[in-house]
Amino acid sequence: MFFSDRLDIVVFIMYISYIMTREGINQRKFPRAKYKCLIRVSRESRSKEVETFTENIGSGGICVVLGDNIGLFEKVKLEVFLGTEKGAVSCDGVVVWVVKRHPMEPSESPKYDTGIEFSNMCEEDRGSISNLVGHIMGV
Repeated sequence: MFFSDRLDIVVFIMYISYIMTREGINQRKFPRAKYKCLIRVSRESRSKEVETFTENIGSGGICVVLGDNIGLFEKVKLEVFLGTEKGAVSCDGVVVWVVKRHPMEPSESPKYDTGIEFSNMCEEDRGSISNLVGHIMGV
């Protein structure tokens, strides 16, 4: 009986891993393109503003590397400078994932890969980002 219970757990974990790989992490609702543009991020609850560059961008959100862990589900204000005639896009966002990058050198501080989903973005701005991503990806 003990072996049977453990086997059930192992099978369940393997099934969940399969589903996450097949239908989860690797398939996005909005395609993203590797694109570096200046972005300003500020928490709604604080006045401190951080400037950094995007790692990738899509019409649904962005990935940035930050020096601080903003926190999962934290609401932020964004200003994204696309580098196109559109100029800057401003909207709200929600932190949907954070992954800590461990420093390569002991003297370095950790960085955080941060996924931010856009919210309250006007359709014109979302379309500008979508067109940019399509252009980069050759679509």
